[in-house]
Amino acid sequence: MASRTTKAPADCATADIAVKHYAGKTNLAEVLVTKLRRLDDDTHIVALHWPGTHAFYAPAAQDYRPLLFIESVRQSLAVISYKGLGVPIEYRMSWEFLASDVAGAALRGAAPASVEVNVTLEPVTRRKLGSVRFSAHAHATRDGTPLGTARVNYTAHPPALYKRLRGRSADLAQARARALPPAPPIAAALVGRTSERDVVLAPGDAPRRWLLRADTTHPILFDHPHDHIPGMVLLEAACQAVQADAAPEHITPVVVTSSFFRYVELDLPCSIITGSVDTDERGRRRQTVSGVQADKVAFTVVIASEPAAT
Repeated sequence: MASRTTKAPADCATADIAVKHYAGKTNLAEVLVTKLRRLDDDTHIVALHWPGTHAFYAPAAQDYRPLLFIESVRQSLAVISYKGLGVPIEYRMSWEFLASDVAGAALRGAAPASVEVNVTLEPVTRRKLGSVRFSAHAHATRDGTPLGTARVNYTAHPPALYKRLRGRSADLAQARARALPPAPPIAAALVGRTSERDVVLAPGDAPRRWLLRADTTHPILFDHPHDHIPGMVLLEAACQAVQADAAPEHITPVVVTSSFFRYVELDLPCSIITGSVDTDERGRRRQTVSGVQADKVAFTVVIASEPAAT
């Protein structure tokens, strides 16, 4: 049954509010969101600050990586949900669908930048067991220049239901204790990285097939304990896979369309498989990446890429 969103707390109408604790990061230095402004139940404007350098999303201080835009949208939706709409902070967010289109030119020249994300929400769906389902449309600018758009479908689950959904993995400590150790990575240069620690792929058993490599001690990808592989890690794996396929050419994944079907567990191998390459309607390199765990497709990502700036 569809309904309007929960009435936001009164202080959400102000331009300056403490939002960092609602962005889903333990290390507050990794929070990009600075302000939240609520226009009405369905429209929010989020201000973010992009640093001039970032250990993971702009390591070379040259260009920002496209997933920084998706991380900005992720943080914006978390802040809107928890702080702007009053979703209890103990609810757990789960992605179902993400479509992101970022302007490659707007990523160039990493320098301190002001980013604004305008988010429009469709009326939410409230389910009998307490979950809340959202559909969000985001339009972003960087220093006033169009940056990108995104559409995200996600659900906030109450703790009791999340525990039921997670089954044997519901106990965080046990899930982390069972996590597979990260396998030796493929060459960092093959995926456009300089540090092996930032590589999320290990060699597979066939061409165009890798193993997901999850280093649960990574300070950014696993900023706080998870009982499953986070969505941002899955997207990074997909982007690294298409870059590995394109090597030695360097590419920028500007369009990312993802469907998430099931949680990717920490204690089971997950294969990252790339399909054949074709071109989209604008002539860009396009490829589908699938994540397969326990013989089931856990997620798919379709990526359209442009040649990276030189």
